[in-house]
Amino acid sequence: MQAGLEGFLKALRAHEVAVSPVEAIDAHRAAVQVGFADKKLLRDALCVTLAKSADEVARFETCFDLYFARDRLSRALDEGQAAETAARREAIEAPRQAPAGPFDLEAALEGGDEAGLAAAMEQAAAQVGAREIRLQGQRSLMTRRLLDEMGLRGLEARIAAARESGDAAERALAERLARARERLFAQAGAFVERQAGLYAAHSARRMREQVLARKALTAVEPEEVWAMEALTRRMARKLAVKYARKRRRARRGRLDVRHTLRRSLAHGGVPFEIVWRTQKVDKPKIAVMCDVSRSVAQAAQFLLLFLYCLHEVVERLDAFAFSDHAVAVTDTLREETVDDAISLILERVGFRSTDYGRALADVFEMHGAKIDRRTTLIILGDGRTNYAEPRLEVMRAMAERARAVIWLNPEPETYWGQGDSKMDAYARFCTVARTCNSLESLERLIEDVLRKYLPR
Repeated sequence: MQAGLEGFLKALRAHEVAVSPVEAIDAHRAAVQVGFADKKLLRDALCVTLAKSADEVARFETCFDLYFARDRLSRALDEGQAAETAARREAIEAPRQAPAGPFDLEAALEGGDEAGLAAAMEQAAAQVGAREIRLQGQRSLMTRRLLDEMGLRGLEARIAAARESGDAAERALAERLARARERLFAQAGAFVERQAGLYAAHSARRMREQVLARKALTAVEPEEVWAMEALTRRMARKLAVKYARKRRRARRGRLDVRHTLRRSLAHGGVPFEIVWRTQKVDKPKIAVMCDVSRSVAQAAQFLLLFLYCLHEVVERLDAFAFSDHAVAVTDTLREETVDDAISLILERVGFRSTDYGRALADVFEMHGAKIDRRTTLIILGDGRTNYAEPRLEVMRAMAERARAVIWLNPEPETYWGQGDSKMDAYARFCTVARTCNSLESLERLIEDVLRKYLPR
């Protein structure tokens, strides 16, 4: 019971249902109380114990049905031949050698021992590590390894020897065993397919996400946009949950041992009054300027989506989009769905020639008074001014007021300062100026911004 439940918990984690050690203990206790006889009762008991949201309930039910599904292993012999087989079993088993392993595959196939075959398959799967399958391409190899562990090589040798025998009964037995072998292959393949569904499907998805996270934002194919958007939301949600939890702990405070002991002296050393050491934690204020000209519009789209999902841990998010001029888009992001908001922003100001000097002046005029030492200014753009006036004095004034200025440039540093790029000049006023052309680098930089506002 314990091994089977542990395998199920591992499958749940592979399906992104978080199971803590305490929850695993509760699941074992629930299984002991309800038993494994009533499948529906067991599912309900484990679901109440382990699933914590509607999404996790759906994943739990899918994983439960897949994990506890059991194919009925078909008998190897035709019903009309069962009596003949029973009568001949002693004669057949006498001349052949005993199998090397403890499980007699031939006898189980001849006798139609479905329970024995199912148990042997489960045991063999544990021996060959079927639960460690991570790629769909491993299925064929894992199927063969599983059957070899069950004794397939000995069965194949037995079939070959029986076919070479001059005895007609032996040749008939060889054909029956060969048919049973084919059915066993199909059943083992279905078993391994189920293991792949339990343990490999989400691993393959995570591998695809890792590739997408490292892919250049300016090179995303149209058919990959939906997957990138889903990945962006997941990354942002993970950061939001992580830092919201840390802030809650900071507000609660830590035990102040020194002051607690001092106050306990008035009560004979009994700590009646617990003193907590708290620290005020400010949520960051972020101002974002996104270049939505043709060259970097796609990268800006993902940055806006990322920050849109971080509203829980950001006290104030002021967003501006610009190309030849800048416009405030905070209300658009707040009032519209994110997809509609991005479409409206691109329609208003996107895909035009870039004028960084005018854009900086527009943002400073609209928002300069609100920039203070708690504000982090994030600029996404390639720094190409189309040979217009860069307005470096405006950039200096904004940098002096802000806590930090972070410039995320989709272009590699070797391009900075070449042609109409003024990135080398703007970089002098930035706290951080880095190449950022993937979701992975974007997540890392945004996490750095959030971490600065956490208590040490």
